[in-house]
Amino acid sequence: MANAAVSAEAKSGGISRREFLYYIWGASIALYAAQFSGLLIWFLLPRFREGEFGGLFVISVDELPEVNAEPANVPAGRFWLVNLDTRQESELMKKAPDESEEIIGVAAIYKVCTHLGCIYAWTAANNRFECPCHGSKYRLDGRRIESPAPRALDRFRMQFLDADKNPITGAESELVNDFYAPVPLPENAAFISVDTGDRKMGLSQPLLCSFANECP
Repeated sequence: MANAAVSAEAKSGGISRREFLYYIWGASIALYAAQFSGLLIWFLLPRFREGEFGGLFVISVDELPEVNAEPANVPAGRFWLVNLDTRQESELMKKAPDESEEIIGVAAIYKVCTHLGCIYAWTAANNRFECPCHGSKYRLDGRRIESPAPRALDRFRMQFLDADKNPITGAESELVNDFYAPVPLPENAAFISVDTGDRKMGLSQPLLCSFANECP
C-alpha cells in the first residue's frame, strides 16, 4: 500500500515533504540575502542633506555677483559663484585670442587648486584666483593663467529655479567637451541650485600667460 501511495504521488507530479522544506529554506536564504544587500547599499551610499557639502545648495540670485565682478564666496559649499560676460570686457574677464565664442553666464567653481589640492583665494589686487601653495593662477572663470596647475578649475553642476523653487527648463549646466559651461541668467530666475556632488574636471587649455609672453 505504501509503495502504491508513493507511486501515485510521483505520477501526480506532487512534491515530497523534504522537497517542500528545501524550497522554503532556499527562499528564506534568498530573502535574507536581498535584505542584507539592500541594507549594505543603503549604509555605504553617501546621504547628504541640502546645504551640506556633497549635496545641493539653493542660493538666492540676490547673492550673485554683478557681471564680471569679484566672485561670491560660498564657504559651506566649497565653491565660488561667478557671473561672466566677455562681451563686456573688463580687467577681471577678457576673452583670450584662442577663444572664438563669448563666455556668458553663471558658473559654480570648486574651491580647490587642480595642482595638489590646496585652497586658493581670490586676489583683488591682481584680479585673479591665486594658490598660495605653489603659485598657480586662474582667471575669473577658472581658466589657468600660470602653472603648475595642470588644468582649469573644476566646476559643479547648477540649475536656475523660479520663485517656487521649480527648475527652469533649459537653465541648467550644459556639458561642452565634458565640462560644465556657464549658464545664462534667465529673467524669471529666483534661486540657483548647485549640486556639489556632481563635479567636472577643468579643461587643459593653453596658459593665458603664454599669449602675453609673461609666463615665468
